[in-house]
Order: sequence, then structure tokens, then C-alpha cells
Amino acid sequence: MSTARARTAPNALGGIGLLVIAVACFAVLDTTTKVVSMSVPVVMALWFRYAFQAMATTVTMLPVRGRALLRTAHPRFQCLRGLLLLSSSALAFFSLRYMPVGEFTAVMMITPLVITLLASLTLGERVSALRWMLVAGGFAGTLVIIRPRGGGFDWTLLLPLGLVATNAWFQILTSRLVRTEDPVTMQFYTGWVGTLVASAALPFFWTELDSTALWAGLVFMGVMGSVGHFIMILAYARAPASTLTPFLYAQIAFAMLGGWLVFSHVPDQWSMLGMFMIAVCGALGAWLTVREGRVAFQPTEA
Repeated sequence: MSTARARTAPNALGGIGLLVIAVACFAVLDTTTKVVSMSVPVVMALWFRYAFQAMATTVTMLPVRGRALLRTAHPRFQCLRGLLLLSSSALAFFSLRYMPVGEFTAVMMITPLVITLLASLTLGERVSALRWMLVAGGFAGTLVIIRPRGGGFDWTLLLPLGLVATNAWFQILTSRLVRTEDPVTMQFYTGWVGTLVASAALPFFWTELDSTALWAGLVFMGVMGSVGHFIMILAYARAPASTLTPFLYAQIAFAMLGGWLVFSHVPDQWSMLGMFMIAVCGALGAWLTVREGRVAFQPTEA
């Protein structure tokens, strides 16, 4: 039994639990974003979301960590991670202007297939045949939810597909950096990279807001984005990307719940079938993780 496996197995279920909490935060963020983006320019919303994360991390952690908060062995990767997340956020904001939250999330869930492939190719993670089947089953459930309908090509589908590409690389890079980097430092750089880049365009899109509800929505977006991404970092620090991948599909259920509560969008029977398929794959993934952990810690002869 390898040292890496011994270190990962007992933390896998904790990583799964953290990831489920993170995707719930992301579903709330997406639902709030759809409401806010109807009245607030996307660049302004992006700036506020990242400025909140940057300031919150700096104010709470800089007095405690000092210069150690800035210490990183991979500054270029930290900047790249921040740019990837900013690009993903921008594509998500524009996508949510044109698509319901549930359908948007379902299209975005193509990401786990890409992540599993990239994890195998770039991180050297072993992906068992059963895990590939679980990911494929979750993807099949996604296809049931977004089943093709009549009519011409909808160009808005290109927006979440672009998000799939940037989000996959972001999560793979996160899984790689947590091996050597402090999660708080990663949170710090991600917030400030997004804030500085968005600040360059902010003067051209700033709009005065006279609604307390919109300001509250912007603050809530900042909270959900910051908390969700920090929890996701902690999840990847406890379990490999291939283990966590099936549980990313839980975000579809959370997104559909948000769409129902806020926009009265009720999933039809086919969508419910897709959700059931995804839930089964997630439950089997949890069972597989527990079984692998037990096998990994069985006594072995010297």
C-alpha cells in the first residue's frame, strides 16, 4: 500500500462531504446571480464578487498569517488559477442571463467527464472502470435532463460549453496546487487576481444602484462564492479529483431546487428521471469510496 493512498483514504469521505457543501453554495450563487444579473452589469457583479473575497481573506487572514499568506511556490499557477476562475465566472454570469438555472447547471455538468480524463492524463491518477461507469451514468442522467428538442441551433449553449473548458482546467489546477500550497493562500490570490482584472474594466460599466435588494444580492454572491470555493479547495486537499468527480452532479439537484423556489421552474418527468440517475451514481460512488478505504487499510504482511 502506497503512502499516498494511506494518506488519502481516511479523508475521502470528508472530501466528498465538503464538495457537496461547496456545490450547494455554487447553486445558491448561480440562482442569486441570475436574479442580480437582470439589473446589474456583469462586469460590476464580477468585480463585487471577487472584491468581497479578496478583502474578506485579507482582513481576516493577513493579521494572523502575515507575509506567510503571500508565500507561494507557484505564483504563475496561482495567477493562472485566478484567471481561469474569473473566466468561468464571466461565462456563468452571461449564461445565466439566457438559460434557466437547472438547464445551465445540467450543461455545465459535462465538466466531470473532462475532469476525469484530465486527472488521468495530467495528474497520474488511476481511474477504475467502475468509476468511469459512475461518471458515464451521471452524464447519461444529464443528457436526459437536457434532451435535445426541436428548433434551430441555440447559440447560448456555447456559453456554458466554454465554461466547461475553463472550469475543468481550473479544478484540475486546484487539485494539483493543493499538494504544495496553503488553501488560504490560494483563496487570497484567486480573489485578488479576479479583483484586479475586473477593476480594469469596471469604470466602463459602473452603474448607480438605488435598490437595497440588489446591494444585498451582490453581498450574498460574494459570500457564497468565497465560502464555496474555499470549501472546494479543502475538498480537493482530502480526496483526488477522480474520487470527487461523481459528486459534482449533486449541483444539478441543488440548482433545480433553487429554480423552483425562486423562479417557480418545476422539472418535468424526464428531468426527475435524470436527477434520479445522478443520485444513484452518487450513492454508488460513496459506497465505492468506503469499500476502497476498508480494503486499503486491511493488515498486510511485511
